[in-house]
Amino acid sequence: MTHATQFASNMSIGQEFKNMQRQLSSSAAGAAECKSMVEESPVVVVARRGCCMSFVVRRLLQSVGANPDVCEVEERHVDELARHLGESGGGVLMQLPAVFVGGRWFGGIERVIATLIREELKPLLKQAGGLWL
Repeated sequence: MTHATQFASNMSIGQEFKNMQRQLSSSAAGAAECKSMVEESPVVVVARRGCCMSFVVRRLLQSVGANPDVCEVEERHVDELARHLGESGGGVLMQLPAVFVGGRWFGGIERVIATLIREELKPLLKQAGGLWL
């Protein structure tokens, strides 16, 4: 199977099994909902609503077979949500988009790219139960 065929095949499968995408509007309820998504799902991308970099992170994760859930946040709630999710990241105030793997903060787009290049991303996702291929 060529890379283009595999990519097309992954896209059709991906469209059949669309990832969960939640858009949060209220800060308190939204933070709790997003935190529960992080705790329950193997791979989650938390991003500002409409952020182009969240699309890039999702596509990178999908390129290795993961189908991340996405939690989009209104701009006015970003700081509060980052504080709530910082508990999952060991107290680190994180920037968005943030990737969580296995309920723990993994990093941002830089870490995703670095582990992808070093071929460490796929084993990490597999260990967390985040690969669907």
